[in-house]
Amino acid sequence: MLKVCKFGGTSMADATQYRKIRDIVRSDPTRRIVVVSAAGKRFPKDNKITDLLYLCHEHIRYGVNYEIIFDMVRKRYISIRNELGLRRNIEAELDLLRDKIEQGISREELVSRGEYLSAILMADFLDFPFVDARNWLFFHYDGTIDQDRSYAALRRIVGEGCAVIPGFYGLMPDGKIRTLTRGGSDITGALAAAALDADVYENWTDVSGILMADPNIVENPRTIEQATYSELRQLSYSGAKVLHEMTVFPVREKNIPLNIRNTNDPEHPGTMVREEFKESSSDRKRFVTGIAGKCDYSAVTIHKKGMAGSVGNLRNMAEIFENNTVPICYTPTGIDCISMVCPTEKLTPHMYSITDDLRREMRPDSIKVTDSIAIIAVVGRKMAYRTGAAGMIFAALGEANINIRMISQGPEELNILVGVDHKDYENAVRVLYNAFVK
Repeated sequence: MLKVCKFGGTSMADATQYRKIRDIVRSDPTRRIVVVSAAGKRFPKDNKITDLLYLCHEHIRYGVNYEIIFDMVRKRYISIRNELGLRRNIEAELDLLRDKIEQGISREELVSRGEYLSAILMADFLDFPFVDARNWLFFHYDGTIDQDRSYAALRRIVGEGCAVIPGFYGLMPDGKIRTLTRGGSDITGALAAAALDADVYENWTDVSGILMADPNIVENPRTIEQATYSELRQLSYSGAKVLHEMTVFPVREKNIPLNIRNTNDPEHPGTMVREEFKESSSDRKRFVTGIAGKCDYSAVTIHKKGMAGSVGNLRNMAEIFENNTVPICYTPTGIDCISMVCPTEKLTPHMYSITDDLRREMRPDSIKVTDSIAIIAVVGRKMAYRTGAAGMIFAALGEANINIRMISQGPEELNILVGVDHKDYENAVRVLYNAFVK
């Protein structure tokens, strides 16, 4: 039995959090692989170490003194070392980093050092071997991960033993450090779990699993006890902010269960994610897994008489957006109209170019652009076969006097999407949560 455990920034914020991690790891001897993030915020107005390192680089880039910012990084890790009573010469590591900065360190290597410093301290604290990510996580020249080489290297290094591994970075073929996207330590943990054929990948955060709705909108939402990988993907894409979206792919490929847990409440079972679950009687009664959403979408709608009987309109419209590098998130359609729903920030710089191209290429009767749209996803298993689900949404929002701007049901039976005005977003989430969950 092997569990790979990844601990996020808030779990690594200070010495108190390190002690919690030690207790979690020691409580289960199968927790032999620990992947860590850089130190996160200790309190709301605190700084994340990675953010400070990004800021250091910007100061260097523009010739501004970076010493005050670097000293904040230095003091944080020395403080953690001292409070834990470790003997690690962290000052030597920090001095080496400063020397590299003076010699022209790359941006990616600089911002990766938060994870590196966290990992060497955690390895000392747990008395586990330290395995540098640069020694096993390898990229191709195009920036994609060389899974075969990476997996083989980690299996060779770790064997049946223990290890603490820094997340977020690996090595390019030319020997340079390459970072993953923000939140990439989640991916490192998933890759380690897949490489070692772990029985469970535990992702430890500051919440007790995935919540059924945003706690900033819904008071004390329930925890999702179990979800499928497809549901997790849909919730993450639709706005749930618990886990990096790309995390699911390495463990999903190997059908490794993913358990999302809370470092500050380790007895809570959190959320278990698998490829599929046997449906229980409680699942049949409550078919909604969660409700998530995002604001700041815009819809570009073209109307043209007789469009339903002609060929190629959807393709032509999509090509115009593609040529302008604007991603399309949703495509609600009518008989003689098509809408492209996009993130407003992506659409705005290309608005005039897109509308000009649409007029020239498609000759519509009208073009309408609607801003300030929020998209809410009601996610659950086999929703297409739940009689009255869409009707319940219409009824609940109608009773709350919330106007529905668009509605769409995915063919994969996982979600019903609802578009509302931005001003109605939070109220709509509360109304839907109360209708489907309470």
